[in-house]
Amino acid sequence: MIKPYTAVGLVPTVRGIRRRADIGDNIEHLRHLAKAAAWLSSLDLPVRLIAIPEGALQGFNDEVLDLDHVAFARDCAIDVPGEETKQLGEIARAFDSFVIAQAKARHPDFPDRFFNVGFILDRAGKLILKHHKVAPLFPVEHSVVPHNVYDTWIAKYGNNLDAFWPVVDTEIGRLGIMMANEGSYPENARALALNGAEVIYRGSYPHPAAGNGMFEIQTRARALDNNLYVVAPNMGTYYLSREDTTPIDTFGGQSLIVDYKGRVVGEQRYGAGSTYVAGVIDIQALRDHRARAQWDNWMKDLPTELYQLLYKQPIYPKNIYLDRVPMKHAEYRKEIIERQIRLMHERGIWKKPDE
Repeated sequence: MIKPYTAVGLVPTVRGIRRRADIGDNIEHLRHLAKAAAWLSSLDLPVRLIAIPEGALQGFNDEVLDLDHVAFARDCAIDVPGEETKQLGEIARAFDSFVIAQAKARHPDFPDRFFNVGFILDRAGKLILKHHKVAPLFPVEHSVVPHNVYDTWIAKYGNNLDAFWPVVDTEIGRLGIMMANEGSYPENARALALNGAEVIYRGSYPHPAAGNGMFEIQTRARALDNNLYVVAPNMGTYYLSREDTTPIDTFGGQSLIVDYKGRVVGEQRYGAGSTYVAGVIDIQALRDHRARAQWDNWMKDLPTELYQLLYKQPIYPKNIYLDRVPMKHAEYRKEIIERQIRLMHERGIWKKPDE
């Protein structure tokens, strides 16, 4: 039996990086933040899970500054596993907790490219799961995702749930990852749930979307729809570089932890600094609900033959980066976003607004 435990989501201040070595400053900050968060939160039930939000290691300068993809891959992306995951493993060991985090990372099969990678370390600091983000912040985040290199990806890793939405079975429950904009699409949480997930990580989400309710609505809905916990820490204050003196809250707070019935069990609305969110995870209660509920353990009732009709016709183009460098902002808007909107109008799915 898995006893209830506390999950902590860190809400760190971060400084954007210009080179990989800059990441060390952000990890050092995470050490101090984890110490405060784990000590105080464990005054309730023991902390067994520490979630570090997307962007906490490198910031988002590749997106904000529309940087050259190849240069960022060479100079700023990390390796998973690598030196940075080793340092985060020290946090896992220090607090006897699983750690979930994220980084823009290289891939040995795709030279001069970087992916957005979520990863889980066990209590000994060992890497036990890697997830390659499938839904980036499309207008500005040009990390490569598996669908961009789809033919090569499935040839190497298969065309199955584990190839895109892996889940790891641990002593604190079955864990999965759903980063940031992945939570904007219900399919990603559903895929993790169908692969057995009980606790999933989600973070970060920018303001004004976070402060205006989108982050919370989506997070609670994904938890309720799939009867699982979502640990969703958002980022804290953002500095564009190590030397920058202008702190900006570009994320808007609203960090939360949601249970398997969509209830908020931990929240931290503040985001203009460094703080944390904490809440209790009760895996036994989740499993009992899934096993004994008659109605609101939803997934048992899926008429999958009907829902397959929704996805028979492709929408977003696959393999767009199979043979080229990812696009910068202006080209992506012209070649992809505008084309996709035309497609929705041409198929009659969306009706054009009056001109």
